Amino acid sequence: MRLTAYTDFTLRMLMYLALRPERSATVAEIAGAYGISIAHLNKVVQQSALAGEIGTVRGRNGGIRLARSPEAINLAEVVRRTEPDMDLAPCFADKGACVLGRCCLLERALRRASKVFFEELRRTTLADLIGPGGPSVKLFSPAAKERPAPSRKQALAGVSGRRTSVSAGAGRRRADA
Repeated sequence: MRLTAYTDFTLRMLMYLALRPERSATVAEIAGAYGISIAHLNKVVQQSALAGEIGTVRGRNGGIRLARSPEAINLAEVVRRTEPDMDLAPCFADKGACVLGRCCLLERALRRASKVFFEELRRTTLADLIGPGGPSVKLFSPAAKERPAPSRKQALAGVSGRRTSVSAGAGRRRADA
């Protein structure tokens, strides 16, 4: 099972906002911090606002921030909203897809695994994703604030001026160059 980039971007944006409850953030700021496309993040922001997870303010001093407390944002709800298809095998949607028919027990095993996955996500909130160590020094350091946001062309290409990658587990940036 693999979550889509859309879900990954949604969770990372929510985590970023949860770490900065005292102020709004801009889409360009978050995109620059993670080295992701502004265009993709705009889609995430729009849907998250419609879902009531974030609030948006337009204008010069505008930005986005959490609309609810991190404890009130449930991961199962976010993942179900952002993942278009959680069928782990073709037989989930089409019973006739399996040539083994009724003797195949794979579907049952995968459904149990999926159920356990979502039970764990139901017990997890956005607050649980924010570790006690606080935000990465690099992410919120003065140098990071001064670093210009990527241009629209760079952001659309997924480039933020210098090559970076995002660690899958921790969400920390590291320089590749």
